Amino acid sequence: MEKQWFTISVYSENNVGLLNRISGIFLKRHINIESLNVSKSEIEGVSKFTIVVNIQEEWTRKIVGQIEKQIEVIKAFYHTDDETIYQESALFKIASDLLFDERQIQNIIKDSNSQIVTVARDFFVLAKSGRRNEIDEMYEQLKPYGIMQFVRSGRIAVSKEKMQITALLNGFHEQQ
Repeated sequence: MEKQWFTISVYSENNVGLLNRISGIFLKRHINIESLNVSKSEIEGVSKFTIVVNIQEEWTRKIVGQIEKQIEVIKAFYHTDDETIYQESALFKIASDLLFDERQIQNIIKDSNSQIVTVARDFFVLAKSGRRNEIDEMYEQLKPYGIMQFVRSGRIAVSKEKMQITALLNGFHEQQ
């Protein structure tokens, strides 16, 4: 079976220790989590985990089944990249003199649709949102000029198809 990218969405109660148990499911199988994001969902009191992995679909199906066995988990889903709309964000800290002395830096900012977040005496910070490959491309373009700091967020994603999770979550919320 061929490896591919999957986005796993986990809706759960917001309880201490769940992240540790979910990551343990991947650890036991020696599967690397490429990206992880946890936030509140569209229903109050319910959290959403967004986990990105590059594995076979059979393994993904098994992992989702294991995750759903956790008491606090309400429902878990998985989708391919084609079935989701997703983005990541990144911040780049660059030496300030480059902003004024290197014309190419200004071209990179303009061509990448990034934003200058702040400018200080010694540095400026760029923010870029987009797909992973867009952020990687910008990183490679800025790398020769010297990146002082770099950080990237985990993937955030929504499914393209209509999901019945809201009705399920509303039912869960009413039981509370």
